Amino acid sequence: MTDLFAAAGLERAAPRPLADRLRPQKLAEVVGQDHLVGPDGAISRMLRSGSLGSLIFWGPPGTGKTTVARLLADETELEFEQVSAIFTGVADLKKVFEAARGRRAIGRGTLLFVDEIHRFNRAQLDSFLPVVEDGTIVLVGATTENPSFELNAALLSRAHVLVFKSLDEAAIARLVERAEADLGRPLPLDAEARAMLVRMADGDGRAALTLAEDVIRAAAPGETFDGTTLQEIVQRRAPIYDKTQDGHYNLISALHKSVRGSDPDAALYWFARMLDAGENGLFLARRIVRMAVEDVGLADPQALVIANAAKDAYDFLGSPEGELAIAQALVYVATAPKSNAVYTAYKAAMRVAKDGGSLPPPKHILNAPTKLMKAEGYSEGYLYDHDQPDAFSGQDYFPEKLGRHSFYHPPERGFEREVKKRLDWWAKLRRERGGA
Repeated sequence: MTDLFAAAGLERAAPRPLADRLRPQKLAEVVGQDHLVGPDGAISRMLRSGSLGSLIFWGPPGTGKTTVARLLADETELEFEQVSAIFTGVADLKKVFEAARGRRAIGRGTLLFVDEIHRFNRAQLDSFLPVVEDGTIVLVGATTENPSFELNAALLSRAHVLVFKSLDEAAIARLVERAEADLGRPLPLDAEARAMLVRMADGDGRAALTLAEDVIRAAAPGETFDGTTLQEIVQRRAPIYDKTQDGHYNLISALHKSVRGSDPDAALYWFARMLDAGENGLFLARRIVRMAVEDVGLADPQALVIANAAKDAYDFLGSPEGELAIAQALVYVATAPKSNAVYTAYKAAMRVAKDGGSLPPPKHILNAPTKLMKAEGYSEGYLYDHDQPDAFSGQDYFPEKLGRHSFYHPPERGFEREVKKRLDWWAKLRRERGGA
């Protein structure tokens, strides 16, 4: 038989990237996802039960989502179809569904793998519902974004979400060893550089193998790289952080909770992580203002003043000079006494206001600029507080039909300790003067 490649003067096949050559051939070879494909993993249990429903794979890039989907099709003898939400429209999906219906008519099922499924709009996602419902396809969607936010509820109710984890250092190290076995030689790295390469992969198996390939290409015979040289060769891989998507919200959540937990060191770490990834300094300054009012409140009223001043300083100085002002505010807010009393009081008042409807104020606190209003009883019985003993009348200012409520309960911390003393004193006077 004529070798068409040789006849055309071509190599038999183009070189395959290391990540493609080392793609697992069975589920047991997938690293870092033992909670899914290990002996007691969720996917392993599904396969043993003989029942595979539609699935959503949620996890960072390079964690094996596509590979596991392909291997699932092999294990269940389903026809594997793959589409990308980036390049596929409703018309393309209809063709895929028709082909699946044709296979189903002759007794063969279809596993449809949809990469980046979160990029589909609502109409496209809705088109999956009937073919998932009647079993025409087994849908496996992959997403790097939180499916609770990015996929519609109807589709989520028909699928099981499985979480893929970033690969830990042990899993990355195993991939590097596999790469060395495939290449037939160890990577030309000293111990420090080898550990650095594992960290540079940042939990992404595909990135680890690409970095390993870059090292092999760059090394001269007999050369060994140290950590500094490795960084020069491969450059520094950008952190996994999308300022508009899940990574953004995960890191700002970590920052906020570190501040709330009064841990300035952890707060500075997450602050530095976000700045390093290119986060807008004004966004971070605004969030610290929010932390000052939500988590510190009146326990230290100065926290809001300092947070606002840091925002203004950053606005005035710009980056990088202004970042130190934000860091200063961050440490102040993290180390301030904490209270969410105002925050919870506001939410409680909002609930009562919404539930109570448009209740009028009591007439005694309404102004009466006209005779008619005076005749209607407006301002009748109002006591001017400054004229009362202790500048406190103890009158009731709530709507008569609502009755008095208590929303704000300051703790015995920081400045609110003094506020609580005042409130307790006024409550005592109110009881004595019949305003309770």
